[in-house]
Amino acid sequence: MRSPVRGALRERLIAAGGLTVIWVLLWGRPTWINVAGGLLVATVILTVFPLPHVTIAGRVHPLPMLRLIARFLADLVVASVQVALLAFRFGHVPQSAILAVRLRAPSDLNLTLTAEALSLVPGSLIVEVDRAEGVLYVHVLGLRHRDEAARFRQSVLDLEARIVHAFGSAAERQLISGEQPT
Repeated sequence: MRSPVRGALRERLIAAGGLTVIWVLLWGRPTWINVAGGLLVATVILTVFPLPHVTIAGRVHPLPMLRLIARFLADLVVASVQVALLAFRFGHVPQSAILAVRLRAPSDLNLTLTAEALSLVPGSLIVEVDRAEGVLYVHVLGLRHRDEAARFRQSVLDLEARIVHAFGSAAERQLISGEQPT
């Protein structure tokens, strides 16, 4: 079992590494001075603005993660074409709606990953997140009928299931499949 101090140190090192990579990418060249500057900036940021502890209950499952990535890329292409077609339909005013979708495994990580994946796909945007209830409020472009809203809600739940299968714990995977966690 891992000690809380080692776990917190590991999280801070990962955050510092990520911030350093972003810093180097912003400067455009991986020189020693850029890396050292990135480490310095990351240390200052993590000291002045400490990150909250994020509980990661599961682990990475490679095959479901590949399925998640492949489906996300396919959704990205299809949604881009749909939004482009809506944009070029002259005389047509696309309708939109804000839908509430209650997630089945609403941990902080699952809420965040599902919200980010939805916001990256054209035609949908997260308007609000109710963390306590596990509800995402999503603005959806191009909805005309109630059955389209129901299909969109189901697509969000399917996305959540792919995320949980890729990164979730055994209990979260059981919850998504409808079984009672053991």
